[in-house]
Amino acid sequence: MIRHFQLSSEAPGAQIQAFDRLNFVSATGDDCPGLRMTEISLRMIGTTHRYFQGRTMNKIAVCFTHNGEKVIERLNEESLKKGITPVKAYVLRDCDKAPEDFIKVTSSIGEWTGDMFMPGNALIFVGAAGIAVRALSGLARDKLSDCPVIVIDDEGTFVIPILSGHAGGANKLAVTISELLGAVPVITTSTDVNAAFSVDSFAAERGLCIVNREGIKKVSAKAIEGKNITLSIKNFPPGEKTDVIVADETDAEYSVLLRPKRYTVGIGMKRGKDEAGAEAFFLEVLKKNGIGPEDVYAICTIDIKEDEPAIKSLRDKYRIPVLSFDKEILSKVNGRFHGSDFVKSVTGVDNVCERAAVAGAGAGAEIVFGKHAKDGMTIAIACNPGRSVGLM
Repeated sequence: MIRHFQLSSEAPGAQIQAFDRLNFVSATGDDCPGLRMTEISLRMIGTTHRYFQGRTMNKIAVCFTHNGEKVIERLNEESLKKGITPVKAYVLRDCDKAPEDFIKVTSSIGEWTGDMFMPGNALIFVGAAGIAVRALSGLARDKLSDCPVIVIDDEGTFVIPILSGHAGGANKLAVTISELLGAVPVITTSTDVNAAFSVDSFAAERGLCIVNREGIKKVSAKAIEGKNITLSIKNFPPGEKTDVIVADETDAEYSVLLRPKRYTVGIGMKRGKDEAGAEAFFLEVLKKNGIGPEDVYAICTIDIKEDEPAIKSLRDKYRIPVLSFDKEILSKVNGRFHGSDFVKSVTGVDNVCERAAVAGAGAGAEIVFGKHAKDGMTIAIACNPGRSVGLM
């Protein structure tokens, strides 16, 4: 039975142009809010300003001239007016002292870029696009995990995303920056230019894992040509090859398989836990359970731990949102958990990792890997096999 799988004309960033072959039926053929095999044209209408659920980009800007400094200063002024976190500003030019709120770069731009090109960062070059291109040489590896990179000209007239436009969110960040500066966003990704469906954006915005990334080009090419995109949800394998299937697994032919992320990882830790140790334990537990970071829907913890550097590092490096809960909510989570009087004396609740994992996974979730502790850190994994695919 498929439940709550819908495509809506009000879905963020997408509008369904044709409804004639959209059938809302259950696996038994009864009417229900589900989606059977559809053959529809999905057209991107504008862009949303939402970036990776729960994930915060560290926006880092570098400029090379006095005019570039003015652009960054204006961007930060407008950001603060709108309640948006300002960018961290760097300057690389001949000057005795960096302007106020700027950090002077003393290395080459290539070395600086190499140091900054890491998960969680979004790089903004204010200057010539060629500078950014040369500085990025050899750094780009994977369109689904590379840092988003944007170029702004010295006058703040054009904002150009040049790397990781979809999965990394560079396109959306460019639109936001353009609105703040009163500039023109120059979006060059083919699906956006042609107002066509983008399967990687579709997956990223809905918490779906792209199982076979090589199929993205096939679906994008078809969408750009204006052809209908076939989409099948879970229990409705079609009798012919489908462009996109959303399911845990399938025997049907497809171009791209999108797998729902059903696991939540609950984490508790002592204050100041080292990032390397936390990451090693996190990956060790996932590997032991045959789970990849790409299968994790959220990292869950208590609110007093959400700003721990080790948790934020996992969030940014693996692009996994963090869900935090206060002690009152965690104490009301139903289930059998491994309680600790010491943990309760510190946090106000007897167990953090298991309760948080279940709270994050939602109704129907169950613990698949109970509380394990190591070096001041606890981890548990919950799974919700019935979690709806986020198509809305």
